[in-house]
Amino acid sequence: SKSPSPRQYMPVRYFIMKSSNFQNIEIAQQKGIWSTTPSNERKLNGAFWESVVYLIFSIQGSGHFQGFARMRSSIGCEKSQDWGSAGLGGVFKVEWIRKESIPFQFAHHLLNPWNDNKKVQ
Repeated sequence: SKSPSPRQYMPVRYFIMKSSNFQNIEIAQQKGIWSTTPSNERKLNGAFWESVVYLIFSIQGSGHFQGFARMRSSIGCEKSQDWGSAGLGGVFKVEWIRKESIPFQFAHHLLNPWNDNKKVQ
């Protein structure tokens, strides 16, 4: 019999990743990578080493989630030219679980206790 994965019993963390445009989401879905601002890197890397991390993607102003993925690597120093933004940090791998547009209204029953119990969107 197989022994369980050490990550199997780790806590789970969720982060909403906002993108400025749909092209960034398309690139991420095609290549299985993502990049975020340097200010987010430390928090995401810490969460990756201590928990299983799920990223929920949304384009700013879209009123929808565009899918969700599991973080599959820590964030390295290597940058990607795919997004063409000097403001982004290193690239990391993501494994997409669902790639579809889901209206925020489907999640209005979810409240974020770390953000004054505001709706998740």
